Amino acid sequence: MTALPGALTIRRGAAGFTAWDELLALILASFAWMEGRIDPPSSALKLSAEGLRAKCTVETPFLAFLDGRLVGCAFLAERTDHFYLGKLAVAPGLQGRGIGRALLAAAEELALAAGKPAIVLETRVELVENHAAFARLGFRETGRGAHPGFDRPTSLTMRKVLG
Repeated sequence: MTALPGALTIRRGAAGFTAWDELLALILASFAWMEGRIDPPSSALKLSAEGLRAKCTVETPFLAFLDGRLVGCAFLAERTDHFYLGKLAVAPGLQGRGIGRALLAAAEELALAAGKPAIVLETRVELVENHAAFARLGFRETGRGAHPGFDRPTSLTMRKVLG
C-alpha cells in the first residue's frame, strides 16, 4: 500500500455538507468499472444529488477528504442486530491506498459504540475482486440473493463480526 500524499480525514455526518454533485460524481466514477460486468446494473446509476442528500437523513454518511478534497464515502444504515454498509466508494487513482480501510474503521467505531455486533454488506457475484478485498478486511460470506426477476444469485451478503 502506497502512502497517501497528504492528510486524510474522515467526517461522520453531512451537517453543513453541500457538495452533493461532487459526491455523486465520486460514487459514479468509483463504480464505473462495474459497467458491463454486473447484471442488473448497479443501483449507483439511479442515484442523484438530491437522493444522496435524502439518504443522509436516514443513514450515516462517512466522507473521506484528502487535503480538503472529497476522495471517498460510505453509508451506514442501522438494522436490528447490525449496521448495513453501502455505497463504499473511493476515487479512482486512490483505491488501494487505505481510504476504504479508514472509512470502514470509522463505520466499525460507530457500530461498536451503538452496541451492534456486526457490519453487513452486499457485493455482486461477478465482482470476485471485491469478495477477496472484503475477505481481507474480515468479512465472510453469509448468503447469496437474487435481484427481482433473476433466477440466479446476483449478490453475495458478507458479514464482519466486530469486537
